[in-house]
Order: sequence, then structure tokens, then C-alpha cells
Amino acid sequence: MSAKSVLSIGVVILSVVAFGGCANTIRGVGKDAASAVNATQDAGNRVGNAAAR
Repeated sequence: MSAKSVLSIGVVILSVVAFGGCANTIRGVGKDAASAVNATQDAGNRVGNAAAR
């Protein structure tokens, strides 16, 4: 194998690892955003219930 081939394979492997990490990060951000929306809705419901009393 030439050095160019080894370098190309290394770049491909690093790219796969990097994109795999990005997918996990994006998934985590989605979960965090969903949690924030749920918390905001819960707080709104509590305020609404308190105002109705």
C-alpha cells in the first residue's frame, strides 16, 4: 500500500467517527429541546391553574 492509500483510508475512518459523534450530539440536542418544551408547558399549566383559583 502506498502512503496515499493509507492516508485516504485514515481520512475515511476519521470522517466516519466524526459524523457518528455528530449524530449522537444532534440526537442529544433534540432530547434537550424536547425536555425544555415540556418544562415550559408544565410551568405554563401551573401558572394557569394558580390563576384560576
